[in-house]
Amino acid sequence: MLSPYFKSIVEQDCCSVVICDLNHTILYMNPAAVAQLQRWGGAALLGKSLLDCHNPASCAAIQKVVDWFGESAEHNRVFTHHNDRKNKDVYMVALRDETGTLIGYYEKHEFRTPETARPYDMT
Repeated sequence: MLSPYFKSIVEQDCCSVVICDLNHTILYMNPAAVAQLQRWGGAALLGKSLLDCHNPASCAAIQKVVDWFGESAEHNRVFTHHNDRKNKDVYMVALRDETGTLIGYYEKHEFRTPETARPYDMT
């Protein structure tokens, strides 16, 4: 269970966060992920396999990355693709327990589009 602070950080993120265990079961989706994945079931995807949402080539690539994560505690982040339409890079990131043991993974999105709001504009 995420502490209230970490949970709040993830839930306020405007980027999708989908956390999976090593069996590819979707354990958590933040609100941005639920909204983004609504056409595939949104919150109903919780408890289901992430692999059910991907084609065979993508499933093989996901498993290859997870296997690589398992080879070394130093293997923790892999660039998977760039989304031109949304101008963002996407990564798979290893999740490890306090001993460094691989326990799962998540997908991280990093937008390249510069912010257009004025600094500290709260209107």
